[in-house]
Amino acid sequence: MVKMETLAFAPNQFGGVVTAPDALPDDPAEFERRLRASLDTWKSEGYKVVWLEVPLANAALVPVAANAGFEYHHAKEGYALMTLRLVAASYIPPYATHYIGAGAVVINERDEILVVSERYRMGSSRGPGYKLPGGALHPGEHLAAGAVREVLEETGVRAKFEALACFRHWHGYRYGKSDIYFVCRLSALSTEITMQEEEIAECLWMPLAEFLSEDSGIHTFNKSIVRAALDSPGIAPAPMSGYDDASRFEFFMPV
Repeated sequence: MVKMETLAFAPNQFGGVVTAPDALPDDPAEFERRLRASLDTWKSEGYKVVWLEVPLANAALVPVAANAGFEYHHAKEGYALMTLRLVAASYIPPYATHYIGAGAVVINERDEILVVSERYRMGSSRGPGYKLPGGALHPGEHLAAGAVREVLEETGVRAKFEALACFRHWHGYRYGKSDIYFVCRLSALSTEITMQEEEIAECLWMPLAEFLSEDSGIHTFNKSIVRAALDSPGIAPAPMSGYDDASRFEFFMPV
């Protein structure tokens, strides 16, 4: 009897099997035969979990893997990642669970704060709903850079990052994920406003005293985080010994 060739793979440091996506057979029938043989071999060799990355071009293999007991772990534009526990109760780390965003408290030399009113707002408020400029970070983007970029994109104002003031954490956000929103203190390097009309309905410099007043119509949350940015020195970017790759690491320490 000819022994069926197993799927190409590499073991990881946790006793798992990581299949080679570029070596998967194109034919679902061949894949099914080799997958069955592979699972028998991997079980006998004591592996705990199989990580199967299926490229979009091989999407026909997904139902075969599902019939073999694989479950979805996550999917992106070009692939779906599926997993199978060979040993019951083996730990499988979840995929990304959080969105990360940054908002900016930007105050100019005239003691005015930069505020925006979003064109498409959540909730039923009929007023302008002034808030701080900010938004979601891009993949691989640092907090400080993201806050500066969001201010520039939404308002046209150039600003310098000073410190992190506070953050809020909430659950049940988009697609059921959680969300962390960092509030940053920035200093204005320019004051001329060029509004991002696709997303922003209004943008202006508002007197800080008006923003914080009881009858301003500003949401309590926004006033609270601005006070936090004003009253606390916050934490600022700082170097950390042993983590010298600035493209990967970003540390904040007390000012």
